[in-house]
Amino acid sequence: MSFAILEESVFSVFNSIPWKAENIKTFPDNFIELNPGNEFIRVSIIPSGNGLNLKSKSGLLLIDIFTSAGNGPRRSTEIADKLDKHFIGKNIVTGNVSLQFPLSSSLGQGKQDSANPGLYRVTYSTTFNLIGVT
Repeated sequence: MSFAILEESVFSVFNSIPWKAENIKTFPDNFIELNPGNEFIRVSIIPSGNGLNLKSKSGLLLIDIFTSAGNGPRRSTEIADKLDKHFIGKNIVTGNVSLQFPLSSSLGQGKQDSANPGLYRVTYSTTFNLIGVT
């Protein structure tokens, strides 16, 4: 299974009309946005294991949620709830692959962003299985 197919499958959610309707700026890891604003997410896909067959992978989806610092965690948790709505318990089929997410996610402890102290950052995470047709 190609890593590019995995990335394409995950980002098919963020390119969908329902996600775009959430109106949350979404950037992939290692993308530098000169003016991202005070609210956005950064998506990291970490393949960490084999799947059910040679065309499958398992791993971790990590999403850093950035909101304005000093306003408490409420907006971050609202964004995490929106991520759950689009990922948790979902089976996303693109081409010959099925991207499956479990029934749970985690939200780490938030802190002020080291690169921009005006932002609060918390990490949302969930696992995935990408299953390819053999």
